[in-house]
Amino acid sequence: MDKIKITLSNGNEKEFLKNTTYYEISKAFNMDKSILGVKINNEVLSLNDVAVTSNEITFIDLNDIMGHKIYTSGLEFLFEVALKEVYPNLDITYQHSVPKGILGEVVGDKILTNEDLIRVKSEMAKLISEDLPFRKLSVRNKDLIKYYEDIKQEEKAENIQNISDIVVNLYELKGIYNYFYSEMPYSTGSITQYDIVYLGRNRLVFVIPNWRNKGELPEYVHYDNIINSFLVGKNWLETLNMQYATSVNNTIVSGEIKDFIKSCELLFNLNVSNVSKEITNNRNIKFVLIAGPSSSGKTTTCKRLASYLKAQGYKPIKLSIDDFFLDREETPKNEKGEYDFECLTAIDLNLFNSTLQNLLKGEEVKLPTFNFVSGKKEFNDKAVKINDNSIILIEGLHALNDELLPGIDNKYKYKIYLSPFIPLNIDRHNYISTTDLRLIRRIVRDNRTRGYSVNKTIDVWQNVRNGEEKYIFPYIHQADKVINTALAYEIGVLKVYAEPLLRSIRVDSNYYEEARRLINFLKIFYTIPSEYVTEDSILREFIGGDNND
Repeated sequence: MDKIKITLSNGNEKEFLKNTTYYEISKAFNMDKSILGVKINNEVLSLNDVAVTSNEITFIDLNDIMGHKIYTSGLEFLFEVALKEVYPNLDITYQHSVPKGILGEVVGDKILTNEDLIRVKSEMAKLISEDLPFRKLSVRNKDLIKYYEDIKQEEKAENIQNISDIVVNLYELKGIYNYFYSEMPYSTGSITQYDIVYLGRNRLVFVIPNWRNKGELPEYVHYDNIINSFLVGKNWLETLNMQYATSVNNTIVSGEIKDFIKSCELLFNLNVSNVSKEITNNRNIKFVLIAGPSSSGKTTTCKRLASYLKAQGYKPIKLSIDDFFLDREETPKNEKGEYDFECLTAIDLNLFNSTLQNLLKGEEVKLPTFNFVSGKKEFNDKAVKINDNSIILIEGLHALNDELLPGIDNKYKYKIYLSPFIPLNIDRHNYISTTDLRLIRRIVRDNRTRGYSVNKTIDVWQNVRNGEEKYIFPYIHQADKVINTALAYEIGVLKVYAEPLLRSIRVDSNYYEEARRLINFLKIFYTIPSEYVTEDSILREFIGGDNND
């Protein structure tokens, strides 16, 4: 029989029969249950897949980004099966990512108690102890469409039709069939760490370890303001009967997409307008501090808020924390000896605080502009002074951190956190990741404004994400308001720009698998012409256009 050689990156090599599964290969190399998949030539495969040629391979676990996605899919499927084993008439919908977890909601004719959830967790533990395989199946597109139509999950049937692949992969466990937009672990025995926090009213948060905390389960921190912001958007879409991506696709086909776009834009404007009213109702507020992760739309939101404040008779002054960077040679360095521009001490805090305190005293001050080419602050002759109707809008990475302005009383501050919590679902078991949406926004903007390739954007993305984890997310609870900057239609527009860029990634790129994953995600959405987007839309910050610059 044909034999092949499999080599690990450390040089360890073994011979196997052709068509041996990667699970069997992992066992031969003495790998444990933490192994979730295998990477070959930058492509991630399931341990269910078979080796047909000699190759060098890398086994991946939770410390790999794709390994984390595989683990998450396994946990989601495991909970769904355990829930149906205990309560056959109930189902779970996975709705949105939250910091360090996923928001889900149990649907059906029963409100869960804590005791009910304990029963489901017990069933999960039983399934894990039995080490049952997630059986991978390849099913004809037409057969799977009919299957989902028969069980009344029409949005899944439409999604599969839109994907248009002749054969679709899905997984089976205990007679339950489902698909997720990643591979699945080999067996239930791989799901070793998780927590499920019950929020009441059938809402759950699934807490999952990831590569940033080296596979350790993080402590759950409840962000009520983020969850409420998402649920407001979700409830609004439900009133329009627009819960799923297929709903937006159908409005395109019916010719009603322009009206839906107008509704989305009006909702965003209304949210910002309401925030401006909250600010003006408190005469003490002099500083509005705005923070949000990369590609959350800070520039447009700050500009829009300034317009609403101006319309109410106020004089807004926009200020960027980045303009107060220390001169380059004074910037602290990280453990690699590289300049660390994301830490708080990269800011000239003395100048920042004295400038704002002097403004608060009514003095006239000159504001700096940071020259990123020379690495130095520059001052022009224009000075600013605030009066009773002045409000300073401060935007930047550290805006929520009280250490930024320790000398100014909190009664003068109003803090805003921004992020695109898109309340649209792919289907009842697959949600749209905030991180994915922000990455697609950034890919489009980086290419347009900086000429960056997708490789370049994804390469710096993890450093950006690490900075967010350290310097933004721990302070979300200090925000007075959360503004959801997602537009429910926007992926159809972004697809026009992002898809060709993602397809340019070759198989020899380290980011090939990530690009392919995003392409498969975008397949579900119909395209929307950019000319349908209003000139002042937050989306113009990424795709370009007027944006009332």
